[in-house]
Amino acid sequence: MAVADTLAPTDDDRPRTIVTRVSAGDRVFRGVLRGAGISVLVITASILAFLVLRSLPAFRLEGFRFFTTSSWLISTNQFGVAAILPLGVLIAVIALIIAVPVGVATALLISEYAPVRLRRPLIAVIDLMAAIPSIVVALFALYFLEPRILGFDSWLGHYLAFVPVFRFRPANFPGNYASSTFIAGVAVSLMVIPIVTSLSRQVFSQAPQGEREAAYALGSTRWGMIRTVVLPYGRAGVIGASMLGLGRALGETIAVSFILSPVFIFNYHVLESGGNSPTFMIASRILEAGSTEISALFAAGMVLFVMTIGVNTLAAVIISRSRSGASASAD
Repeated sequence: MAVADTLAPTDDDRPRTIVTRVSAGDRVFRGVLRGAGISVLVITASILAFLVLRSLPAFRLEGFRFFTTSSWLISTNQFGVAAILPLGVLIAVIALIIAVPVGVATALLISEYAPVRLRRPLIAVIDLMAAIPSIVVALFALYFLEPRILGFDSWLGHYLAFVPVFRFRPANFPGNYASSTFIAGVAVSLMVIPIVTSLSRQVFSQAPQGEREAAYALGSTRWGMIRTVVLPYGRAGVIGASMLGLGRALGETIAVSFILSPVFIFNYHVLESGGNSPTFMIASRILEAGSTEISALFAAGMVLFVMTIGVNTLAAVIISRSRSGASASAD
């Protein structure tokens, strides 16, 4: 008998495919999940299609000039988002500059330093902050935060005037720091901090315990372990959380409308009064707009919608490619 014949697998040795019968409950559950996932895509695509259809008249009038025109003169067909879109992005960037360090530090405090008995209350407080309505935060920013931050604005304008964004020009805005882009950014940061904190805490808590213990075994301090294990592990997660916070900041309306005095000129001097954003302009003008202006406002909303979807998609990709995101997918 040949050696090949002796090594040939018999019918009993061949792997068999195990097929299990799917129960009716499993079929229903899978169908519900599949329907929910498809419905999200359909709703998102429907919103985008609706915005595109309603904004077509404005794009027919202006074309690409809609993205390069800084004025908003509907009667003369001279309108665009060249001024208000950068101002909205500037407010969001100010919010992120404040929210990301505060959020990451708070997440590290909860996940690494806080006693176990205090972690649940701190997590509950962060979740409660995320659930506070925007109108409440706007009222807090208008009547409590703004009067108390004007002195800090004055200090920035006096001692950091060599930085162009902090330069205050009294000839244009004599002695007035209120209703500025900076204050609006601070107000929006209050709504971004819970997002960054919550997502960063979840990522930090997933850092491998074996690597933590290895760092301690090599003589590392707690901060050394955080710096060499926790932060590198959660870096992509923090970036993703920051970008999700950016999407939240770009879409904020109420707090911005309570703080800012609308202007249609891009002014990067953040301490001076006046500012704008696409959401603020849509909310303040939609009820009194004519057909052409309504189409223009829908066009501005479509630009903001596409930008937000792009930011959130990029954040999801970054998180999924990180170690923490891969670990969560495997679990």
